[in-house]
Amino acid sequence: MKTPFMHRLGMHWARLGLLGSLVVALAGCERPPMESQQLGYRGTGTVEINNPRLQQVILAANQVPEALPPAPSDGPKASAVYQNVQVLGDLSAAEFTRLMAAMTQWVSPEQGCSYCHAGGNFAADDLYTKLVARRMLQMTMHINSTWKSHVAETGVTCYTCHRGQPVPKYLWYEQPAPKQGGAMGWRNAQNTPAAAVGLTSLPYDPFKTYFLDKEPIRVQSVKALPSGDDRALRPVESLQHTESNYALMMHFSGSLGVNCTYCHNSQNFSSWSGSRPQRVTAWHGIQMLRDLNLSYFDPLKPTYPADDLGPLGDAPKANCATCHQGVYKPLAGASMLKAHPELAVAPVAK
Repeated sequence: MKTPFMHRLGMHWARLGLLGSLVVALAGCERPPMESQQLGYRGTGTVEINNPRLQQVILAANQVPEALPPAPSDGPKASAVYQNVQVLGDLSAAEFTRLMAAMTQWVSPEQGCSYCHAGGNFAADDLYTKLVARRMLQMTMHINSTWKSHVAETGVTCYTCHRGQPVPKYLWYEQPAPKQGGAMGWRNAQNTPAAAVGLTSLPYDPFKTYFLDKEPIRVQSVKALPSGDDRALRPVESLQHTESNYALMMHFSGSLGVNCTYCHNSQNFSSWSGSRPQRVTAWHGIQMLRDLNLSYFDPLKPTYPADDLGPLGDAPKANCATCHQGVYKPLAGASMLKAHPELAVAPVAK
């Protein structure tokens, strides 16, 4: 028989247990205050909610370095002063030197010029890093001159991706398929939680499918039954294809630091007429990534040493996180291109 004291003691421990459960349950939540911003018409779910404390950390990581003083455009051309100048040889020697100094600051501030140039012979192509850098310089100019539909007038520079590191933090390689069988059975490329898809059970690698191959990105079916094998015109989406699309959307959300309604109208996710303009920008970004990976990144495979290739022997490639790194506009929308207009013209190689 419980005494009154024992009863009160039991109630006390019960309250402590409930309090402990609440602490554990709330440990994964973000404490207020939160900030919300209405991005579209009310009732469409287009509201962005952010934690200002986390935003401060993200913005601090997206500051741009101070630009070097402008260089005079008169005087002899770089191609006449320096040997083996295959890109931007029409700049003045002073402008060319300024850009090389900026690129060193953007990509290899610790290693210096020797990261790309061998033995004091700046004209030699002995180091593979110089060959890669030349091609990446052409790619940067290609983005700024060809893909304004995605980068607008803000543009990109080497720093957009590198952030002072020789190798950008966010690149991707093709990944070997997860082992099938065992207790999990046939996993359908799932149940291998990867950071790229928010540690979910969605397919672990959406990048090859959509950023290298030209697989259509579609979730909702437009007909009840399939009526053909043409994947580009496929009216009915398989469950596997739908889940791969969701994996890609998880990558978008994490890379840009936004939720689904940054682009989509929650009343009808598939409708373009009800979507925000950002969805069109994102569509062009997908086309741009396919172009860059197929035309610039993937063909560099023979240039890289084996240690720089992926587990399946492919070259590193770009995805949304490569530039965005947690913000919906890379570097929080700051344009470094204004200080380097030479990177906004179409590349011309000798």
